Amino acid sequence: MKRILGIDFGTQRIGLALSDELGLTAQGLTVLQRVGPKKDLAAIREIIQENAISKIVIGLPLDRDGNIDKASAVLTFVEQLKNNFGLPVKTWDERLSSVEANRVLLDADISRKKRKRVVDKLAAQIILQGYLDYVNNKREKPACPGRSYNGQARETSRQRRASPKAGAQKPE
Repeated sequence: MKRILGIDFGTQRIGLALSDELGLTAQGLTVLQRVGPKKDLAAIREIIQENAISKIVIGLPLDRDGNIDKASAVLTFVEQLKNNFGLPVKTWDERLSSVEANRVLLDADISRKKRKRVVDKLAAQIILQGYLDYVNNKREKPACPGRSYNGQARETSRQRRASPKAGAQKPE
């Protein structure tokens, strides 16, 4: 399986992350300083070619109500990615990904200077991991018909039909 590229698109920097070949985990890759559309796309093209990328997932900055008022620059960049690389590009809700990335870095006691250099890469990793988790959970099937996803025994339809209904009176 080819890899997926995760992108956290910002006004000054672009955070990048890569999936593993199985599409299970995301790893932070790098942070690109924004220079201009042509140079930004050229740097991304190089990463796509080096890593056999088959799909791109980019964070879409929705507001708390789910509106895309602030997302016009990202949507423009999505079109540029599609037109330049011919790869499928998926947008993924990135609400609070940068907040989560900063919280993780604060908890790890990373200095402010170092946080600024890696927060976008970590945000891209969080965006991509959220997408991968969603895709993988959608495909998941129980291994055994009598078991739920978490391994707990569950009632089968035959057992439900055979058991008396709650509140039903048993004949005397």
